[in-house]
Amino acid sequence: MNWTWDLRSRDGGMNGLDFCRALTAGGFSGVLVHAAPARLGVRVTADDDTVVVRGDADREGDYSPVTLLELADGGVRRSEVWPDESHLGLPVLLPGGEVGVLLRWEHAPDRSWWRWAVEFSNHRGRPADWAPEGQHLQR
Repeated sequence: MNWTWDLRSRDGGMNGLDFCRALTAGGFSGVLVHAAPARLGVRVTADDDTVVVRGDADREGDYSPVTLLELADGGVRRSEVWPDESHLGLPVLLPGGEVGVLLRWEHAPDRSWWRWAVEFSNHRGRPADWAPEGQHLQR
């Protein structure tokens, strides 16, 4: 079953602004988000429109270029991360709705620069839980 991730900035306008609407395979307990807004509303739904999780995930502490959203205890937990080996294979949601998989990440010790690689793949018809052969995913 596929999941749709609706991420909405709660800043801007009376009702906030759309940030990302992305489709992933189902069952992920965590995803990475690039350049996530400070005040973020999250809603994840399954193919049959049932809500998997809904909640607010606001930034606490310093900004980082990547945010980890984890589904836990019926809600969403947010942390600002500088990815390491434990994050490889996670989906990366980008502003606008593209989704890739994190392959590599490196950064300077003082975090003044970073370099990363994300793999993108797709399939016509969006079959449930599709992944290309050999792709390493972390659920």
